[in-house]
Amino acid sequence: MKFLIIPVTPYQQNCSLIWCEQTMQGALVDPGGDLDQILTAVAEQGVKLEKILCTHGHLDHVGGVAELAERQHLPIEGPQRGDGFWIDKLADQCRMFGFPPTQGFTPDRWLEDGDTVTVGNQTLDVLHCPGHTPGHLVFFHAPSRIAIVGDVLFQGSVGRTDFPGGNYDTLVHSIRDKLFPLGDDVGFIPGHGPMSTFGMERKMNPFVADLNFG
Repeated sequence: MKFLIIPVTPYQQNCSLIWCEQTMQGALVDPGGDLDQILTAVAEQGVKLEKILCTHGHLDHVGGVAELAERQHLPIEGPQRGDGFWIDKLADQCRMFGFPPTQGFTPDRWLEDGDTVTVGNQTLDVLHCPGHTPGHLVFFHAPSRIAIVGDVLFQGSVGRTDFPGGNYDTLVHSIRDKLFPLGDDVGFIPGHGPMSTFGMERKMNPFVADLNFG
């Protein structure tokens, strides 16, 4: 599986284009806005989009989902149902954060822990990792050792838990008990900022490092 990280909007959140090298079919994960920029990148890679994947329902990650799905005739998969209230409140989120109005949407497929999603001939595992939001998901492609973690974990930090439905202890559990066991060698694409590995965060991240949980 190949991937390309496309930072979008003033929040500079990471939209991820992932695709199967055999079929050149791909998916966009968390297209939060700047759709023309995203679609230009898709065309430059020669990828044919087949779906949209959503890690969670916050505006900066799903702000472009409804329009993209309509323009490209794409199904939407994810997040988990616990984030339905965030998607329902997209109009309120736009007003709160000064974003242009955006449409709400209903995913074609809500996802649950243990589900899988396909992109071309590739299969990704779905992990329910609440804490930042109740319905937050992580997509893991085991053969590539790559995880797309949204706002659960960052290089040197973790997701905020002060929004409605957030819980710090739950977030730490998601990271340490669901993500870190996937392996120190797993590289992860966060919702904002540069990539890292689970091994590096186990050593250096002040919020979830092993030293804090001896």
